[in-house]
Amino acid sequence: MEELVNKASGMVWSLGLVVFALGAGLFFSIITRFVQIRYFKEMIKLLFDKGEPESGVSSFQAFCMALAGRVGIGNIAGVATAIAFGGPGAVFWMWVMALLGGASAFVESTLAQVYKVKDGNQYRGGTPYFIEKGLNMKWFGVFVAIVVTLCYGILVPGIQANTIAVGFENTMGLNKSITGLILVALLAIIIFGGVKRIASVADKVVPFMALGYVIVTFVLLIANASEIPEMFGLIISSAFGANEMFGGMIGAAIAWGVKRAVFSNVAGVGEGTYSSAAAAVSHPAKQGLVQAFSVYIDTLVVCTATALMILITGMYSVTPEGQQPIVDKIPGVEAGPMWTQAAVESVIPGFGGLFVAIAIFFFAFTTLMAYYYISETTLFYLGRNRNLKVFKAGLMILFLGMIYIGSVENASLLWGLGDFGFGSMAWLNLVAILMLTKTALKVFKDYEQQRKAGIEPVFDPIKLGIKGADFWEEKVKEGNSKGKKKTEGKQSETENTINF
Repeated sequence: MEELVNKASGMVWSLGLVVFALGAGLFFSIITRFVQIRYFKEMIKLLFDKGEPESGVSSFQAFCMALAGRVGIGNIAGVATAIAFGGPGAVFWMWVMALLGGASAFVESTLAQVYKVKDGNQYRGGTPYFIEKGLNMKWFGVFVAIVVTLCYGILVPGIQANTIAVGFENTMGLNKSITGLILVALLAIIIFGGVKRIASVADKVVPFMALGYVIVTFVLLIANASEIPEMFGLIISSAFGANEMFGGMIGAAIAWGVKRAVFSNVAGVGEGTYSSAAAAVSHPAKQGLVQAFSVYIDTLVVCTATALMILITGMYSVTPEGQQPIVDKIPGVEAGPMWTQAAVESVIPGFGGLFVAIAIFFFAFTTLMAYYYISETTLFYLGRNRNLKVFKAGLMILFLGMIYIGSVENASLLWGLGDFGFGSMAWLNLVAILMLTKTALKVFKDYEQQRKAGIEPVFDPIKLGIKGADFWEEKVKEGNSKGKKKTEGKQSETENTINF
C-alpha cells in the first residue's frame, strides 16, 4: 500500500507540477505587473483593516488563520529535505517560488472573497465556491470539495500530530498516546467554538510562534557572524550550478526548492482561500493582498529561518536521490527536525531539543486548527440546504480520531497520502484560478482605479459585470436601499420644516 501511494505521489509531484506552479506564479506576476511587490506597503497596512465588526473575522485574523495553515512542519522538516536532496541552492528557489507564489495567492484569495457566501454570522468560501459560481461548473466544485474534505479532514492531520508526538517523546520521554489525548482535548475545545474561536486563538499564537523562531535564528547567526557571507554565497552559487561541489544539482535544486515551497506556503494549492473568504472587507482585492503577504512570512521568514540555522552551523548533509552523499556533515541523522535541533544545540547546548519540540508543537497545532476549518467549510459546501449537525459531528469525530491515530502510529504512509493530496489540490486549484484570470484582473483593476481616485475601494460586481457574486450583489442592493431611505427621510424632513 505504501509503495503504491508513494508512486502515485511521485506522479502527482512530477516535474510537470513544478513547472506548472512556477509558470502560474510568473504568469500572474506579469499580468498584475507584480502586484505582490508593488503593493508591499499596502499589504502591511491592510493587515489592520478591522472590516465589519458584526460579521466575519478581521483581515488580521484571516491572515493568521491562513498563516496557521501555511506554517507547519514543512517549515522545519520540509526545508531540511529540500537541502538534503537539492543542496543549499534549493533555498534560493524556495525564495523565487515565494515571490512568484505571492501573485498566485493574491489571485486565489481575491476570487475566494468575490464568490463567498454568508452562513449566519460568518462567511464561507474557497476553491469549490468560486469554481461553481465563477466557472458555472458545479460538478468540478463538488469533486474538489470531496478531495479537500478527505485530505484535510482525514488524510493529512495525522502527519502533524505524529510529528508533535515524536518530538515530545524524543525530548521529554512523553508517551505518544498521552500526547495524542492532550492534542485531541485541546483541539476539541477550540474547534467546537467555531471559526470565531479558531481565529481568536490563531491571532494570538501565530505571531508569537513566528517571532520566537526568528529570534533564535538571529542568535545562531550572531554566534556565527563571520560565516554569513560564505553561507549566502553557497546558496546563490549552488542555485545556478556555479558551485564546484553542487555543480550538477541545478535541476534538483529547482525541483526540491519549488516542491517544498509549494508544500509549505501552499500558494496556488487553494488552502488560503478558505480563511480568506472568512474575512469582512469592503473589497476582495484587500484580502488578496493580505494573503500574498502571508506567503512571504511563511517562506521568506520562517522557512528561511530554518535554512539559515542549518546552513550557518553546517548541520546538514546532501545526498542526491539514488546517489552517494556529496556532503555528510551530520552522518546518521535523517533530514528533518533533528537537523534544526543539532543546529541550535551547537550554539545553545541543552536547548535544541526543547526548542524544536516547542516549535513543532505550535507550528503543527495551529496547522491542525486551520485544517479542521477548511474541511468543515468544504463539508458545508457539499451539504448546503441540509441539516449538517450530524455530518459536522461525524467530521469532528473522524478528525480528532485521525489525530490520535496519527500520534501513536507510524506516519510514513500518511506522509505519502498527504503529498498526494496536496499535489492533487495544487493541480485542481491552479487550473481553476487560471480559468478565472479575467475575473481576478477585473477586480484588481477596479481596486486600483478607486485607489487612484482617492476613494476607499468598495466592490460592486454588478458594475463590473461579474456574475455569481451573490453576497456582494445583495450587499450593494442593501446599500442602495439604505441610501434611498436616508435620502427620502431627509426630503420628508425638509418638507415638514417648510410646511411648518
